[in-house]
Parts: sequence; C-alpha cells; structure tokens
Amino acid sequence: MLARSADTTDTDNKQETMRLPFRRRGAPRLAVAVPILLAQLVQAGPAAAFTPDLPRIVEREGRHALLVDGAPFLVLGGQAHNSSNYPAALPKVWAALKDAHANTLAIPVAWEQLEPEEGRFDFSYVDTLVAQARTHGKRLVLLWFGTWKNTGPAYTPAWVKFDNRRFPRMLDADGKPSYCLSPFGEATLAADKKAFVALMRHIRKIDAGKRTVIMVQVENEVGTYGLVRDHGVRAEAAFRQAVPAAVLARQPAPAGRPSQGSWSEVYGDYAGQYFHSWAIASYIEEIAKAGRAVYDLPMFVNNALREPGQPGQPATPWKGDFASGGPTWDVLGIYKAAAPHIDFAAPDIYMPESAKVNGVLAGFQRPDNPLLVAEMGNAAGYARYVWQIVGRGALGVVPFGIDYASYSNYPLGSKHSDRRMVEPFAQVYATLAPMARLWARWAFEGRTHGVAEGDDRAEQAVALDGWKATVSFREFQFGERQYLRDKNEYAEGTELPGGGVAIAQLGPGEFVLAGQRARVKFAPAGDKPAMLARVEERRFDAAGKWIMERNWNGDQTDYGLNLPAAPTVLKVTMRTYDY
Repeated sequence: MLARSADTTDTDNKQETMRLPFRRRGAPRLAVAVPILLAQLVQAGPAAAFTPDLPRIVEREGRHALLVDGAPFLVLGGQAHNSSNYPAALPKVWAALKDAHANTLAIPVAWEQLEPEEGRFDFSYVDTLVAQARTHGKRLVLLWFGTWKNTGPAYTPAWVKFDNRRFPRMLDADGKPSYCLSPFGEATLAADKKAFVALMRHIRKIDAGKRTVIMVQVENEVGTYGLVRDHGVRAEAAFRQAVPAAVLARQPAPAGRPSQGSWSEVYGDYAGQYFHSWAIASYIEEIAKAGRAVYDLPMFVNNALREPGQPGQPATPWKGDFASGGPTWDVLGIYKAAAPHIDFAAPDIYMPESAKVNGVLAGFQRPDNPLLVAEMGNAAGYARYVWQIVGRGALGVVPFGIDYASYSNYPLGSKHSDRRMVEPFAQVYATLAPMARLWARWAFEGRTHGVAEGDDRAEQAVALDGWKATVSFREFQFGERQYLRDKNEYAEGTELPGGGVAIAQLGPGEFVLAGQRARVKFAPAGDKPAMLARVEERRFDAAGKWIMERNWNGDQTDYGLNLPAAPTVLKVTMRTYDY
C-alpha cells in the first residue's frame, strides 16, 4: 500500500523527509536526501560528484526525474519549426508558447549558423535566444542540428556540405555515394565536435548561473533512408571486426546465432542495421562526451520512428521501411552500449493511431531509458495523449510546430498555424502547468497513471494501489447510457476521440484527478464496499495557491466523476466501510 505522503495541497500537512537511492545516468550511485515537500532536494553524496543545482537525470527503482534547480521538473514544452531559429522569428515563437501555457521551448541551434566559416563562431542568435527565454520565463532545450538533421546534412555549413572529399558521404555496396554523411568521416566528426564544444562552452559562460538551458539534444533523427549501412573503406573494415563486448551485453544475438563473432556472424539479417546503429551511436558519443566535459547538461537523442513492436515479438529486419541506424525501440541496447554520455533516446510521435502511440510509449519507457516525447504532432487529436504521457511518469512532452510562423506541416500536424492549433494543447497545459512541479515529484515517487481515449472509444481500467479506476468516454454528465431512449446519442463535441485523464494517488484512497471529456469511477480492489468521502474541485489562484472551489456531491457524483470538455482538477477521497 502507498503510505500517505505529505500533500502540499493540504496546509496542515507537515514536511516528511526520506532517503532515496538516486542514480544519475552514466554516473555511480549516489545517496540523495529528498524531502517530500517540493521545494527541497539536497545532495547528500560527495560534494565533487556533481553540481547540486545543475540540471540532471536521476533514477530510482526504474523511475526517472529531470531535476531542475534541485527538484523534479515536468517539461510542458513546444518545439519551434525548423526555420524559426533566428532572432527575427522569435516573437512568433514566444507568442505561441505563451498562449499554450508551455514552460519550455525546444529549438534548433544549427551548425551552419553557429560556424558559417570554419573556425569563426557566431553566438549572437544563442545570446538573443537565452536572454529572451529568461524574459518570457521559459526554459530551453537546445537541439543541435549538426552532421545529421532528419538523417541529412542540410544544417551543416556550406564548407562541410560541399566538400565530400574531406567530409565523405556514405557509399552503397556498389560504391555509389548516398545523400547521408558517413559516421566514419574522421574530419566530419572532428569538426562537428569542435563546434558543439564551442556551443557548450558558450552556454556555460552565459547561463551556468541561471540554468535557462536544461537539456541538449545531440543531432536530430539520425539514420539513413534507403541504405542499411555505410560500405566505405573504413566502414567495411569495421564491419568485419568482432562485435564489441559492450554491445553484446546489451543487444544479445538473435535465437540460434553465435554469441560472439563479426556483425554478420552474430546478428545475421539484422547485421547491417545493428552495425549502422553502433556506428552512429559511437559518433554521437564522441560529441556528447566532449560537450559534457565542458558543461555537463543532460543530453539525449531523438528518433524518427519505425512501426512499434508487438509485445513478446522480436523486431523484423530492416527492409527499407525506416531510417536504419537511428535509435529505434529495437536497438536501444546498442545505443546504451555505444553512447553512455547520452541519457536517453526519445521518440518522435507522428502516428496518430492510439494503438501505435501506446506501443511507442511502451517501447521507449524502460528502467534504463527515461520517457520524453521529444516531438509530437500538433494536430488537435494529439492533445489527449498529453494526459497519458504525463500520467506514465514521463519527463515531459514537446509537440512540434508550436509557433505562429505561417507554416503548417499537415498531414503530420495541424492544418492551422494560429491559435486554433495551440488551443487544444493550451487547455491541457493550463491545467497541468500550475502543478507541474508537484506532478513531477508524484511521478518520480511512482504515484501517477494516465490514459487517453482510444480510437475504439472503449473504456479503460487503471490499476491503482488497493483501488481501480474505470475510465469511459462519450458519456453525458448525468445518468447511464441504458437510460437513453436513443442509445446512439452521444455528448456534443465527442465526435472524435479527445478525452484523457491523469491520476496521482496521494495515499490510500486519496487521488488527484485531472482530465477532460471522461467519466471516472473508483472502486476498491478488494471485496469491501466503498463510497466517495469527498470530491473537491480545485484550482490554482494567481499567487500559486491551490484552493477549493466547491465540493462535488449528489448529481455530480452519482454517476461517476464526469470531467467536462474544459479540463478539470479534482481531489478525490474514497473510503471503504463494513456492513
């Protein structure tokens, strides 16, 4: 059973403190004291182990948190369009983020703009970006568009892009060049690393005291379309070598294959993809390691998705159906082995189908891999997944294209580039933002759950500690469906899936419930009867105090807790009783 925690929504609760064994990704285990109250999270390990207030990823019992200013932080983000990374474009970015109630901006820093001429660095955009982020009260996740952006070299400087003797491209089996720069290009790696280190050194110089920048993505959607691996001279020599022991430990051979040997010997039909994943991850590791040596911020990679896997079934070999070499769900072990200075691999979700979203989230949330949805479509149908993602204990979610540039990436996202695009996410973010720090803490403690309405519109069950919740959709606020004369009549505004619920269990029978367009019924897991003791509708006032607006009862609770289209927050107390 969950022990009752100190709930900061109750003014009479006293502070509790407990010892939690944190593990910083890529670092030895540390003992860190974590007061249950949100404001405190103090280092108890050696003072030299890390800077206490530097953002970092920590792990406890397979759960993860992003610590910002020493406390768990929930990223309610928005990613700007690719070409909004210039000072003159930023006003349209900040306007959309404000309307969305986002707390974090993810935005590119392109190698071509940072080092337009070799050896000459221009940090003016970075300086403007950081300064304006502080003015607008937003944190930053910088996206390094270096050697690869969406697998291609488009964001490399011209002096890299058009000098393929010095900066070679991949070759196919016939020796024909690919569009993609080779991960075996020594000069390419050296130049990319030099530029990235210069960026990290500059961020440390201008931001170490403020911590506006909280994470960095290294490269963008790496891999190669149309070619499973590089066949250049250096690549061929490496392909014939034995698979490194670190890779074998994380990515075992398929059934029936030898446990050691060359890539072909060990992995058979998977050899090309696995080798390419190792090559790209090793390349990224060199960049991340060098960057963290000068400024040790959390770093991650994102992934252009392949179809999610089926539970208990192995992935199928590459057949030209996804970007080979990227951190897809099936090769996360290789990335962990080859790139230990990368904290996690994050999915980009542009598959709107609920079953596929479920599969993607399950594939990337692992005890060794924190979940952050680094990109997601900005069409209205994706907003419901925010409830599910934060309920799963993710570090956060970042819909793509949250700015007011006159551009739409429909059909991947919304048809609109104005407030109509922002509004579905703004409703959810406005509800979660005031309690984002609380929610991040609850998630790290393993107290949170989330569901999004599926395409099948079916009810969903949530297993809680000693309780269960049943979430249904397309309901009216009063009565049961069998009461209706027309059983095919549904609540207005529910023509498309749009419901979602996030639940935090504060203690035995005590829950915070946030969501919209859903009906929630709680029941005990055992045989005892139970009933609602109290259902308080709550909100945060302008001073950040969580206050009760009213207590639901009677019609408002007789048929479950019916969350309207406008997102609503409830504090629910359930109690069992004896006959």
